[in-house]
Parts: sequence; structure tokens; C-alpha cells
Amino acid sequence: MQRWNDLLRDGFEREGFRQVRPSFGSVLVPLFEEDGLRLGELARRSQLTKQTMTTMVRAVESAGLVRQQPDSEDGRAVRVWLTAAARRFQPAAERVLEEIEIAAARVGAGADLPAVRRWLAAFAEMP
Repeated sequence: MQRWNDLLRDGFEREGFRQVRPSFGSVLVPLFEEDGLRLGELARRSQLTKQTMTTMVRAVESAGLVRQQPDSEDGRAVRVWLTAAARRFQPAAERVLEEIEIAAARVGAGADLPAVRRWLAAFAEMP
């Protein structure tokens, strides 16, 4: 796992996103699929507790990739929104994942590239 973490981190840095940690995937991936999720839904989709997700969102927010806003429908809830920086990061993240998949294929792990992509997505969700 540390090797994948290193590959992701190095790839993000190469793409100009040094502030992005691989663990940010647990916040960013669901928001790339559907922006503006409630914190609880974001936690559910990432299979994390609300407390852990709150900590993760704060870290991603500190990196300038998301912002939190009160839910207009429920004042007790918070929604998480991608920033412009996160939108610029999304294609870079996809390129990095593709590079890792290609590298894995070269060393024989690519017999099932969809499985590699699923594993990477699951890995990105880990805190």
C-alpha cells in the first residue's frame, strides 16, 4: 500500500498538486461524482464515520479543494462543495491513475485493469 501511496503522491506533485494527499480521495472521489453532498452522505459513500469524514473534509478544505456551506434545506446539515482548484485537479488525478494502471500492466499486474482501477478507488477512500 505504501508503494501505491507514493505513486499517487508523486504523480499529484508532478501534476502541480503538491497539497493533495492520496487520502483526500475519500472526500474528492464522491464529490467528483456528485458535488454538494451532505457530510453524512459523503461519509456513507466513503464508508467512513461522520467524525472521520469531518476531519478529512477539514484537511481537504485547508488544502483549498472543498468548501463547506450550511444546507439550505436543513440548517443542521452541512454540504461540501468542490472549489475551482479541485475541478482543475480532477483531470490531473485521472491522468495519474491512468499512468499507474499502465505501469501496473507493464509489470504483469494489468491482466485485469478494471480490478486495478477498483482497487485504486478503494485505496483512495482510505483515510
